[in-house]
Amino acid sequence: MDILTLFIVVPVLTVIVLLFVNKLEKARLIALAGMIIQLIMSINLINEYMKARAAGDHAIMLFERNVPWYSDFNANYHIGVDGVSVLMILLTTLIVIAGIFVSWKIDYMPKEFFISLIVLASGVYGFFISLDLFTMFVFYEIAVIPMYLLIGIWGSGPREYAAMKLTLMLMGASALLLVSLFGIYYYSGTNGMEPTFDLMELANRKMDFAAQKIFYPLAFIGFGTIGALFPFHTWSPDGHASAPTAVSMLHAGVLMKLGGYGIFRFIMFLMPEGALFWQDFFLILAVTGVTYGAMAAIQQTDLKYINAYSSVSHLGLVLFALLMINKTAWNGAMLQSLSHGFITALFFALIGMIYGRTHVRDITKMTGMMRIVPFLGVAYVIAALANLGLPGFSGFVAEMNIFMGGFLNNDLYKQAMTVFAVSSIVVTAVYMLRLVGRMLYGPVTTVYTNLPKAFWYEKVAIGILVLFITLIGTLPFWWLQFIQESVDNFIKPLVH
Repeated sequence: MDILTLFIVVPVLTVIVLLFVNKLEKARLIALAGMIIQLIMSINLINEYMKARAAGDHAIMLFERNVPWYSDFNANYHIGVDGVSVLMILLTTLIVIAGIFVSWKIDYMPKEFFISLIVLASGVYGFFISLDLFTMFVFYEIAVIPMYLLIGIWGSGPREYAAMKLTLMLMGASALLLVSLFGIYYYSGTNGMEPTFDLMELANRKMDFAAQKIFYPLAFIGFGTIGALFPFHTWSPDGHASAPTAVSMLHAGVLMKLGGYGIFRFIMFLMPEGALFWQDFFLILAVTGVTYGAMAAIQQTDLKYINAYSSVSHLGLVLFALLMINKTAWNGAMLQSLSHGFITALFFALIGMIYGRTHVRDITKMTGMMRIVPFLGVAYVIAALANLGLPGFSGFVAEMNIFMGGFLNNDLYKQAMTVFAVSSIVVTAVYMLRLVGRMLYGPVTTVYTNLPKAFWYEKVAIGILVLFITLIGTLPFWWLQFIQESVDNFIKPLVH
């Protein structure tokens, strides 16, 4: 079996084994074992990828496998990876492992919870390795659908409302995306050629500009909705607020990355003329999302809503960078996707740990937490500093590439949009520092003086995420070597 298909097979086997256990202890150990195998596979994939590149393999995608799947539609199980895919697979694996540790003591239907979590992860893996639009869409739906169950069953607050809102909005976006994908498919069959869903084959067939103008915005909105594109982001804060901790981590850390990745990998690559035509329009929406998310976050007092709107802002930077259409900005977009995944997962993990002790998420009702739970307090400070872009952490490197890429444009309009985007840094610093000051410092709230310290499994989850936030910030060029090569190949249709 090929090295990439195993990323689908191992989660499926893990789910099958989970079906035969009922106790929490066995369920969490089996889920963790399956994901540790995935981690070993991810590290091996990185190693094999680096060896292949060092040996002189300059193919756009490596480890390709192309097997007929649905011959009537010429849809194939075509998979392969480049540097960006490899890093996104590693991100997914690490956040799922951290999510399992955070859910170590889950007591309600643990088997079903871990099964749903792993099924979601398997869909994400399939999405990141797909090179066929039909296959990609199937895995996209597999990744999205379990969110309804995970929030609706294991969530809190108005969970049914949040789960339904999330599902309906993402399904509506999927409908737009599906229309666009079928449009690409049928237009690929002009001039007597057989229609195809194959990404690489489609890239060699030039779609009419008139068709690109129609199908590009549908696909951009379809992918952009899951990537928190303004004004289609409203499902995200409610979904985050009601989701259980591990689901919020995977939701914001990985699932929302499918939007920017899909725009980068598929639609801008296949419809470059449409991308240039619609660039200014979507740039307005992206910059609005960046500034709106930051301004909305500064008004919140609920920890989850603060981080949810912060995610809208920071993921808006990914879309903003992609719309700048230059290599520096695109490098920043992919690095921001990776960085934000670890940072926001750390935030939601800490929020869940604090809420599990205090049953409060309102920052005005708890102060002095640094003295009560110092390990969690220090981790929260690290997350806040990384989120506001302090040098030495991943957020700084990613945002510097994005903003430098924005200012590299000679167009005054794009430079003005960059100024608006950069202004979000100031707002981010305000709400992050206010959050840290109010919740962690000041007089100790007496009702919380006897809270339990961080448990070992919580420390493991936090340690994993902090480690990679620091590694990206201190060794950015190691990560960028994977990204730059991919960006060079996929930006060519837009800059030549």
